[in-house]
Amino acid sequence: MSKSKSKKKVVVGKKENGGSTKVAATTSRRTRTSSVASQPETLLFEKPNFTFIIGGAVLVFVGMMMMLGGGMPDPNTWDPDIIYSPRITVVGPVLILVGLVVEIYAIFKK
Repeated sequence: MSKSKSKKKVVVGKKENGGSTKVAATTSRRTRTSSVASQPETLLFEKPNFTFIIGGAVLVFVGMMMMLGGGMPDPNTWDPDIIYSPRITVVGPVLILVGLVVEIYAIFKK
């Protein structure tokens, strides 16, 4: 088993004008003052980024809505023109892909 190391406080003596010794503890090299707390907090994205994010989400949503449908008016008949319409098979998926590309652009835009 490994032994846990106890931290030692090192005391340094400094001589002042009168010859007396002033004792002060040394500071750790790992301790750093953080200037992050004094800076105002900034957001990762700016307003144009959020605009593109919302626009991309709307495009994905519209694409999903366009892919809905395809229900037969009569359950006893089969109409492939309703199921395989260009709106459901082409336009909807293309809008979803365009929306995803807009989302990626919004993330990487500076």
